[in-house]
Amino acid sequence: MRSELIDVETGGSEVVVDLTSRCERFVAAEAHQAQGDGLLHVFVPHATAGIAILETGAGSDTDLLAALEQLLPRDFGWQHRHGTPGHGRDHVLPALVPPYASIPVLDGRMMLGTWQAICLVDTNVDNPRRQVRLSWLPG
Repeated sequence: MRSELIDVETGGSEVVVDLTSRCERFVAAEAHQAQGDGLLHVFVPHATAGIAILETGAGSDTDLLAALEQLLPRDFGWQHRHGTPGHGRDHVLPALVPPYASIPVLDGRMMLGTWQAICLVDTNVDNPRRQVRLSWLPG
């Protein structure tokens, strides 16, 4: 297995960051050595972020953040209270948006659906930088 960390700037607001092109570059560099077949594992080693596979650019990314605000409102009585008010919700986020995803790769191509993208979901406005681990498991 080969693995590398990539840095992602998330800024100071809630974001959905499309990682698909960075994942494609990583896969392209690895897949040629394994006759193009394998598994890409994407993992965010943070307690307040997740990885989602969804359509971006047509409003789904914004809709996801709005739905998370409804499900995990900042003004709820969170027990976890350090950081920005409502930060406790950020620590619950990975229970709904897991910190990982695995994508099959065949003939050097990620087997994503037509509109699917690999995205970092980050609601923690206190942390403007994230790392994401990309791991290649050859087939």
